[in-house]
Amino acid sequence: MRDSSPAAQNDTIVTWDPRVPLLIDIQDVLKIFKSAVKTVHALDHISFEVHEGDFVSLVGPSGCGKSTLLKIISGLLPATSGKVSVNGKAVDAPLDNVGMVFQSPVLLKWKTVIGNIMLPVEFARLEKPPYLEKARSLLRLVGLEGFEEMYPHELSGGMQQRVSLCRALVTDPEILLMDEPFGALDAMTRDELDLELLRIWDGKRKTVLFVTHNIQEAVFLSDTVIVMSPRPGRVIRKLGIDLPRPRAMEMMSAGKFGEYTLQIRAMLASSSGTPGAAVGSTT
Repeated sequence: MRDSSPAAQNDTIVTWDPRVPLLIDIQDVLKIFKSAVKTVHALDHISFEVHEGDFVSLVGPSGCGKSTLLKIISGLLPATSGKVSVNGKAVDAPLDNVGMVFQSPVLLKWKTVIGNIMLPVEFARLEKPPYLEKARSLLRLVGLEGFEEMYPHELSGGMQQRVSLCRALVTDPEILLMDEPFGALDAMTRDELDLELLRIWDGKRKTVLFVTHNIQEAVFLSDTVIVMSPRPGRVIRKLGIDLPRPRAMEMMSAGKFGEYTLQIRAMLASSSGTPGAAVGSTT
C-alpha cells in the first residue's frame, strides 16, 4: 500500500508506508531458457518490491517475460540467477499461499462449478466441509449463487472466469497472481469483471500481481504499474498511480487517468524503438 503523504504523490517515484510489511521481494532476477537448438533470454535483472495488500500490474509487450516472472514468484519455475523472497523466505519450491488465475479459466469439463472450485482443497488434502461453505460464499460474492451444480459448458466466458477466481480464493491465499485473466473476454464483460475484482480486493485486501496488455485496465486497477521492456524483460519504470479509491468506470474520462495511460504508452513505444507507435493497447 502506498504512502498517502504529500511526499508520496509522485508519478515517478513509488514510496511506501514503512508500517506496511514487505511481502514479495524480487532482487536481480535473471531467467534464461536453454534447449538444444535455442537460448532465450527471458528476464534481465528484474528487481522490485511488493508490500502487503498492494495491487501491482505488470505491463509490457508480448514475450517480455511477464508470465515467466509470475511463475518464478509462485515457485513453479526457478530463476537462473537472482532471488525472490516471500515473507522474508527465499522461494525455492511452489508456494502454498498463492492463488493463480490464468487467461483461460482452465475448468475441468466433467466437474460441476462447485467441484472445480474445490480442486485446490482436494489437491491439498484439506478437510472439505469448511471449504465447501467458503466456496458457496465466494459464489454468492461473485453473483453465481444457484450455479453450483452446473457444468462449464453451460456458463458464459465471463461466468467461467468468475468460477476460476473463486477457485483461486477458496483456500484464502495471501497472494493472488493473475495472468491476463480477462484478456479473452469482450470489452463489456472485461469492465464488469475489473469492477468485480476491485470489489473483492477492497473487501479482502489480498496482495495482487496482475499481468495485462491493456494500459487502461492496469491504471484503473492498480496502486503501482510496473512497465517492462521487450525481451529480455527489464523494468523500465515503477509508476505509482495516485487515483482515489473506490474506483468507478467514470474515472477513465478524468484528465489524470488519461495522463497515466499516455505516459505508459510513451514508455512502451520508446522501449520498442518506434517512438509514437501504438504499443500497448488501451482498448
